[in-house]
Amino acid sequence: MGSGWVRALTAVVRLPVLFTSRMTLTEVISAFARRLREGSLTADEFATARDAFRGDCLNGYQIMPPTVTVVDLACVLLERHPLRAYDATHLATALTAQQFLATGGYPALVFLSADDRLIRAASAEGLVTDNPNQHPWLDQV
Repeated sequence: MGSGWVRALTAVVRLPVLFTSRMTLTEVISAFARRLREGSLTADEFATARDAFRGDCLNGYQIMPPTVTVVDLACVLLERHPLRAYDATHLATALTAQQFLATGGYPALVFLSADDRLIRAASAEGLVTDNPNQHPWLDQV
């Protein structure tokens, strides 16, 4: 749910810059592999999805590495909010990207997640947030 909204959003925003943590690759491939093990993806579907996502990462995203600064901030966020480790890393990555954008005079980023707990933490940390699941009508597009 929410994929149609993300596609619509990135289609109308002129050259959106999509930041993500390098850890996103691990999480997405893990989800694909789980579906392969469970039998809801064939080996060919797994390979296609994996390769497509890797291509998206290379061509469509600004990949941010989990630097010492990001990891240290993620640890602080884990003390402030009930987050999983990777979720704290994603939020720390977004906060680091936001700081970089603000320093350069760029507009604020919008933190996107379908995880309500992560959205609440991001909002509490001062980020503008949105949840693709709040736009289900666009999945029909």
